Amino acid sequence: MSALGTRTRLGYSLGSFATGAFGTVPGLLLLPYLTDTMAVPAAVAGAIVLLPKAWDVLFNPVAGRISDSALRRHGSRRPFLVVGGLVLAACFAALFAGPGLGSTAADAAYVVVVFFVCATAFAFFQVPFNALPAELTEDYHERTRLTTWRIAVLALAILVSGAVAPAIASGLGGAAGYRVMGVFVGVLIALGAVAVYAGTRGAPVGRLREPTPGWRELLATMRSWRAFRWLLAVYFLQALGVATLLAGVNYVARYVLGDPDLQSALFAGFVGPALLVMPVWDRIGRSGGKLTGFRVSSALLAAALGALAFSPAMATPLVFVFVALAGVGYAGIQVFPLAILPDLISAEEERTGATRAGITAGVWTAAETLGLAVGPGLFGLVLSIGGYVSSGQSVATQPESAITAITVGFSALPAVFVALALPLLRRSVLGDRRPGGDADAAATAGGGGA
Repeated sequence: MSALGTRTRLGYSLGSFATGAFGTVPGLLLLPYLTDTMAVPAAVAGAIVLLPKAWDVLFNPVAGRISDSALRRHGSRRPFLVVGGLVLAACFAALFAGPGLGSTAADAAYVVVVFFVCATAFAFFQVPFNALPAELTEDYHERTRLTTWRIAVLALAILVSGAVAPAIASGLGGAAGYRVMGVFVGVLIALGAVAVYAGTRGAPVGRLREPTPGWRELLATMRSWRAFRWLLAVYFLQALGVATLLAGVNYVARYVLGDPDLQSALFAGFVGPALLVMPVWDRIGRSGGKLTGFRVSSALLAAALGALAFSPAMATPLVFVFVALAGVGYAGIQVFPLAILPDLISAEEERTGATRAGITAGVWTAAETLGLAVGPGLFGLVLSIGGYVSSGQSVATQPESAITAITVGFSALPAVFVALALPLLRRSVLGDRRPGGDADAAATAGGGGA
């Protein structure tokens, strides 16, 4: 298996409309929905955002093992994509339905329950989706190409969902605005699920190996698989940083820049550059190597976020310049880990003779989910420390300490998480063996010295 056709690349990539919408919109809007529409205290709202996804962290590896077993029995993971995606779509619309149960506590409990169901459905979609690249092609560079297609579509999905959803919510206002927004995003998720299911029909499925015999053997593999553990740590830290940043976009627009209508523009300024620079990152990955591209994009993102710590003193156009530079770095940190991951999976499957794609994708998705969940929760804690005033109004008067907390949570704190990942980007992330002519070690072996 080598080069994939355009139909397969595009069909697989369109699934990013489901992952992009669900991975983005709750991080952007669920916290302000709770604090400023339902009047839930910031610290409690942060916990509500975190807890259902904390369950997902535990459940994702289970979903991966189920997916591996289904692949061996039925020869395809695709049914999980359409069923998980459609259930997720319906539950997402319900998440922001605002049933009005008579008290803040009851409404908050409703959100928790529905978010739990959303998280479970997402696991059954996202885990097989992340496992597929290792099975669609064994070509080292084709995996980078497939990933750039996926991230380009992901950027478009994030741009559409992340820019349009806040515009709908703020444009209509109040609970009704969030209700319509939830239906809109639910439709996007459903379209992505159906598109990836149809688009990957007839695509390669890889070698049908037996799944790992038991959890004990799997844990032993994870303990010895140093390359995967390094990569996973980097991805978690960076997902945590990005999630913290995204949780702050709504608050920065309203309280730092002083214009709620700038929320969509801020988000577009961060995600939009990915649509333009994706071919550049692909070229860097081919010429300088995946690890080099990963390092450069991480450093760029950390530097741009650090500069945004001074955004209260900047002119608004300059804020957008640094937001765009952060977006260029963000595109790179999305491409390169996902291009390296299938190389690692293939090597480990060759070494063990067992299917690893599903369970590895489950662990990977668990780490990503944890980062995306902790980020808004951490931002909510920063708001609470800063004395943020929760209310049922769209904009409440905030103390200066709250403005500082918003700025730090949006910029300096994410910059620290991204920077902490840089020392972990060592050659052992890529494994031991190297494809001919590539500047980096290919991820084709477990372990590898630092």
